[in-house]
Amino acid sequence: MSDKPALVLVGPPAAGKSRLAKRVAKMMNLPLVDTDSMVVQEHGPIKDIFANHGEDVFRAWERAAVMTALETPGIVALGGGAVIDPATREDLRNHTVALITISPEAVEDRISGDKRPLLSGGIESWVSLMEQRSGWYEEVAGVSFDTSHRAMDTLAVEIVDWVKGAEHE
Repeated sequence: MSDKPALVLVGPPAAGKSRLAKRVAKMMNLPLVDTDSMVVQEHGPIKDIFANHGEDVFRAWERAAVMTALETPGIVALGGGAVIDPATREDLRNHTVALITISPEAVEDRISGDKRPLLSGGIESWVSLMEQRSGWYEEVAGVSFDTSHRAMDTLAVEIVDWVKGAEHE
């Protein structure tokens, strides 16, 4: 088994990266690494990190989690803002990366009452983040899967098929 992930998922907040990563990892019988979960486990809730330490500290801890995750086998789900860091984007050039997308209409229900600090402005905040980050997501990803109107299990099968095909290219 390789010491690098079989797949890295990137994309905006609430697109379904973590849920898809869990399904894909299970289907491929691989371990799952979620960088947001790593940060939370070590430092506490992301909302509290932002409130008590600020975004810069969170991003530094996130970068450390990304570096660790990219050295582990399995399936990796990156936090929505991980691609902000140019070093992370550079690191991702050596990996199989899928972009998980969702439309503003579909994500709106998912983020209502959300505890994510950068989405306190609701759908307007989400759209603004997408405008800032979409180029970075597209820069690092080899393929895109949209979760707006499709079943997660169906998408997971398609992602596994893509990963298996990508291994032979």
